[in-house]
Amino acid sequence: MRLPRGFVTSCDRPNLKDMTPSELEQVISSLGKEKYRARQIMKWIYGSGVTDLEAMTTLAADFRRELGELVRISALRIMGIQTAKDGTKKILYQLEDGLTVESVLIPGKNHWTICISTQAGCQMGCKFCLTGQGDFKRDLLPSEITDQITQARLHTPEGPLLRNCVLMGMGEPLANYENTLKALQIITADAGLNFSGRRITVSTSGLIPGIEQLGRDICVNLAISLNAADNKTRSELMPINRKYPLDQLLAACNRYPLPGRRLLTFEYVLIGGVNSSAKDAQNLCRLLKGTRCKLNLIAFNEFLGSPYRKPNEKDVLAFQKILIENHFTAIVRKSHGDDIMAACGQLSGDHFPGRLPE
Repeated sequence: MRLPRGFVTSCDRPNLKDMTPSELEQVISSLGKEKYRARQIMKWIYGSGVTDLEAMTTLAADFRRELGELVRISALRIMGIQTAKDGTKKILYQLEDGLTVESVLIPGKNHWTICISTQAGCQMGCKFCLTGQGDFKRDLLPSEITDQITQARLHTPEGPLLRNCVLMGMGEPLANYENTLKALQIITADAGLNFSGRRITVSTSGLIPGIEQLGRDICVNLAISLNAADNKTRSELMPINRKYPLDQLLAACNRYPLPGRRLLTFEYVLIGGVNSSAKDAQNLCRLLKGTRCKLNLIAFNEFLGSPYRKPNEKDVLAFQKILIENHFTAIVRKSHGDDIMAACGQLSGDHFPGRLPE
């Protein structure tokens, strides 16, 4: 069996959590067993959180032993959980090679949303994002992406109420495309984590090849981190714009398949004195005219060492008003967990007091 890209471990046995449902079926068939055994195994892993094959009592004892000699089942280690004043929770996970990543549990009405990471660090270098100011370590494996959900379900009181999943944590999902797609296939499998594709959103800084491939491979929501309506400003904030400028990005977004009444989401981080003026709002209206979309407006979340500042509330509301007057759905998103560095653009793995000893 071919190991996933970026696999870092001293163990040479493939990890069942890195396998999609179809890949697991192939493994089971190669051992001369019925394909439905793959579904049984997935339910043990993702439904019950089992990591010991011997505990899978619906499988014959000799089959469990045979499988245990060939494969393994990993589990992320929770190093610490912080709770913000608004109830938001930030979870620090340790990977098998000692690296750490963070995910965030965000409260909603009668449900919770989990924001998960797809890379340890990020290579995109967006100037307003703390993650992008640190070092990029590596891509996460499918197991490391999905296990942020599995462990949160098992070890937090909010786990049973997780309804939405957003890939908006550390890293650029579409720069780790193969592993992200596998993770999405596991997250949406009914024997896996059983999330509806309607409740999953993948966020990207604008990697056009990944946007186009994602639309062909799986049906999930797409959010684009936009943050400027002109190439000069966007390139200053987001270096990826030099490779994929706005006209090309918008063309790719307009080609993205949107079933039913679904809309693209454009995320716009408002930065005082940079992209938050009335003129910026008017330029944004012109740029997005004719695009099926909604906009999430996010006031910049400050962090130490950043030259940028949060705009005042008056400017944020004036910006929103112009968008609404031009018939756009524009929502000012409240920042969750900014007092524990858990808000949009603040994740790094370094601001985590009280972490458990390694």
